[in-house]
Amino acid sequence: MALMEDSRLVELMLDRPDHGRTVGDIYLGKVEAVLPGIQASFVDIGAEKAGFLHVSDLVQPEEEGEEDDEDENGGEENGDGGRRSRSYPPIQTQIRQGETLLVQLTKEPIGTKGPRLTAQISLPGRFLVYMPFSTHVGVSRKIDDREERQRLRQLGREIRPEGGGGLIIRTVGEELSRAKFEAEYDRLHSTWLKITERAGRSGAPALLHSDATLVSGVLRDLFSDKLDALIVDSEEVYREIVQYVESVDSELLGRVKHYRDSVPLFDRYDIEEEIAEAFERKVMLPSGGYIIVEPTEALVSIDVNTGRFTGKGRKDPEETILQTNLDAAREIARQLRLRDIGGIIVVDFIDMRSQDNRDRVLHEMRSHLGRDRARTKAFSVSELGLVEMTRQRVRPSLFQTLTRVCEYCQGAGRVFTPPTVVRRVERSLKRAAAAGNESRIRIRVHPEVALHVMEEEPDFLQRLQERMPIKLELLDDPLLREDEFRLLSGPAETDVTERYVTRQAG
Repeated sequence: MALMEDSRLVELMLDRPDHGRTVGDIYLGKVEAVLPGIQASFVDIGAEKAGFLHVSDLVQPEEEGEEDDEDENGGEENGDGGRRSRSYPPIQTQIRQGETLLVQLTKEPIGTKGPRLTAQISLPGRFLVYMPFSTHVGVSRKIDDREERQRLRQLGREIRPEGGGGLIIRTVGEELSRAKFEAEYDRLHSTWLKITERAGRSGAPALLHSDATLVSGVLRDLFSDKLDALIVDSEEVYREIVQYVESVDSELLGRVKHYRDSVPLFDRYDIEEEIAEAFERKVMLPSGGYIIVEPTEALVSIDVNTGRFTGKGRKDPEETILQTNLDAAREIARQLRLRDIGGIIVVDFIDMRSQDNRDRVLHEMRSHLGRDRARTKAFSVSELGLVEMTRQRVRPSLFQTLTRVCEYCQGAGRVFTPPTVVRRVERSLKRAAAAGNESRIRIRVHPEVALHVMEEEPDFLQRLQERMPIKLELLDDPLLREDEFRLLSGPAETDVTERYVTRQAG
């Protein structure tokens, strides 16, 4: 699923059998170890690695005044949210090894680290976030109108029964009626009762509740009157979306479009080219300058260069540098979203003498970061002329998700995974079908890719065969690289790969 703003790709979201989305899932976990030295514990949730639970993520007595500064996701997907600076009872006095605990996954495993957990459960709906262990009623900080905030908070207090948990009213809940709020609160509260009932008859570790799929999650969190259109190329998904929109906000139905053109949807909007850009070190700027994005284990460094841009009159280098830095600030904010980069990011802008210009560049970056759903924070320019920033990290970046370490170069480069190669083959065949010039294509792939198709996607050829008037045959070829494939046309087996494949993209 691609999210576009101003005709540019800003987010790419994936949901595949080989890469499930687990953030928001609720488990009955078993405490494996309690570590007083770091005030944390490891909890077995049935995953490959035990989950990490910090003392700040246990259910704690609430403090007055918290409800006026709420994040509409319940505050959990955004990491610590400043909680680490508070004082908590020692973790060894709150939980013990071997006991069971209800926990929610807030961050997927990344690299060598296991998943991040919280015991402060939250259930997001379209208009509300329900928090069973809280008593607060909050309003998303993105709703600015003071009177509307007061109305919504009062409404939230009225619909919530005594002892019925806390809630946060999300941004999309602005100006909505009491009836819709009550209906959603009842639904979320009922979901929570089912979770607790399931926990009572389950043995740890156990998955008790899965959060929304990609489609339903995007509909819940993103689809509103702020989006011009939602374009879908799948009949099944289109029906699912229409059914959902009819039930929550029928006025948005006119913005849901079913795409039926023979040209692949992502090709129609030039999205494939922009996906490919997310894997390149060098990204060009409109001014002619460029940025270099270098992920490392500790942080991501971004370097800004003027390139061939020398300004109009070439008499004021400071103005040239300012223009390049402003372009870079906008593009960096977009690239962080597109690549889903999280953690520590250091940006080396081109040095500027003027403090006003430095402030202007920082303001431009913060302004564009404001569109980001992930929480970000950009600090002022350091003594070394660097802008240090952080971005919420919930799951591995796009780069980490779609690529893996290359066995041929011992980790110096990356190769696309077999599922990604299969998707590239599929999209190339769709282009061939749309062109209408082929009647038979023999597909040659690396044996690892062929094995993936046999074991994980045995209906791959049949599914494509039903959609296109081309006879298909899949063969393994050990002489090919693992991420390479060839399309051979007709009895003469003419190589037509380059005709239908784009630059490498997931």
